Amino acid sequence: WLSNDAAAPGFSNDMFLQLQGKAERGERAYRYCALMVQEMSLQKCQEWDRRSQRLTGFIDLGAGSLDADEAPLASEVVVVMAAGISSPWRAPLGYFFVSGVTGCLLAQLLRQAISKLNNIGVTVLAVTSGATACGAETARALGVRINSQRIHCAFHHPPSSAHCIAYFFDVCHALQLIRNTLQYFQKIQWLNDTVQWQHVVELATLQEEKLVGPRSGHPVSKETYQLKVNLAAPLFSEGVADALEHLQKLGLASFQNCSGTAKFLRTMSRLCDVFHGRGPYGSRLKGPLLAGNYNKVSPLFQEAKSFFVTLTDFTGRCIIKSKRKLGFLSFLLNAESLKWLYSNPALQEAAPSHRLLTSAFSLNPLERFLWTLRQACSAGSGNPTCAMFQAAYRKVLAGCSLAPDTASISGLDLSLPHGTDLTLGSIRSQYSPARGRMLAAGLPCCAGLLLRDSPLSNALTDLSLHKQSITFAAGLVAEQLASNLQCEACVASLFESDGSRLRCGALLYIKKLHRLSLPSASVYHVAHVSEQVLSRHGQLGDDNKNSKLRIQSYIGKSRQY
Repeated sequence: WLSNDAAAPGFSNDMFLQLQGKAERGERAYRYCALMVQEMSLQKCQEWDRRSQRLTGFIDLGAGSLDADEAPLASEVVVVMAAGISSPWRAPLGYFFVSGVTGCLLAQLLRQAISKLNNIGVTVLAVTSGATACGAETARALGVRINSQRIHCAFHHPPSSAHCIAYFFDVCHALQLIRNTLQYFQKIQWLNDTVQWQHVVELATLQEEKLVGPRSGHPVSKETYQLKVNLAAPLFSEGVADALEHLQKLGLASFQNCSGTAKFLRTMSRLCDVFHGRGPYGSRLKGPLLAGNYNKVSPLFQEAKSFFVTLTDFTGRCIIKSKRKLGFLSFLLNAESLKWLYSNPALQEAAPSHRLLTSAFSLNPLERFLWTLRQACSAGSGNPTCAMFQAAYRKVLAGCSLAPDTASISGLDLSLPHGTDLTLGSIRSQYSPARGRMLAAGLPCCAGLLLRDSPLSNALTDLSLHKQSITFAAGLVAEQLASNLQCEACVASLFESDGSRLRCGALLYIKKLHRLSLPSASVYHVAHVSEQVLSRHGQLGDDNKNSKLRIQSYIGKSRQY
């Protein structure tokens, strides 16, 4: 029931057959899994499908679309995926065209998926949904109870059986809610400390000019060091906590009394490490849940719970009893689910030595799959139609494999759509939206590279001026790239930094020449090669396409040597 072949709406018969084969061959890693569900918006419209010779765009749960004039059009697609809990395999189980997503509908689809997996010898131990209103409704429909007094983290399936399944909320969604809570209240009382949103805003919008000056014990020179905010740094990270404490030690007035904020961000970062385990070879809290590090995880959960229940707003009202409670309750639910799952006798067989890949309890694998589908849909910035989604699903599914893929496992992936507002860059764009757009206009340009068609560029015979020209251009490129990147390490690699100084995820000591950040050696090399190619082939009249190909070729050859 609700099953189809050829990548049609419904559960995929082919994917279930592949999983059944794995289970029947006794491959233990495929006998237990976690389920995740997520919806995606569609463009409501009717289209003629030449392959099936029928109209498409209607709701379809796998039993065939309602092809009639009065039939409702689909506005969302629901995708269900299975993931290994002791081995990093992923299996998209199917999709459904619906008109309005409800918690009851998602609960029914999840129960149907659990039953179909049980029938082929695969046992579901956990389910994950978004920390949204619909996700909370889904949890209640399944029998999960979550409130400030009591948390019931598992549900029975079938309802009358003794088998229980743990329920998780996606951590990235929960972090978004906590970010919104902190921004909404501005100040949150935490035991004897205060968490202040303004500290984060001051860090994200920190102007480099505040810290201009020579290093202590060094004479004044044109080359100085400045603190640069790494806008790709995640808000809830050790790097941001370290940055706040460092700025407090420097004596900046805006960051005095920020110890409570730093402590809160550091606690949230440690919780994220637990729920975004990077795979079987991760270390400390970022590794699989084993008997060895479970003794470290359990006290962390107790500490977080004691903190969360004491959080109050400026009126003294408990946060977990307010209308902004779901983010914190989501973490409490996830902690209870992970503890319950670890103590479950079925885990002895599901995960040898109690080895749990906690990344299977987030929506990151499914979000990454949906992102790939969006790219394959070629819908531009708009939502795809049903026909476009189905064609993309067929194409992507053809390349899917049940083989473990450790390369697909990552931590908190902020490049995905549901994580883009969890960086310092997103906060700066909200409070200082014009600064990024004015960056290029405020930086000095280099005539030799940026104005290569001008007679002035041919007049730069002074090699020192020529080198300075390329340095300025490379620095400008680095500044522009840093404003758009979502990777902490990538941003740090763009600039020449002072290795003897503090280097954390949110702050970098960057060498400055006049008003421009000095680029790293690799960025300078790319700019130098580009200048040579543009200068040489510009005189020959090559078009932009040939110049681009030659630049790529020269840079590629230089890397080989």
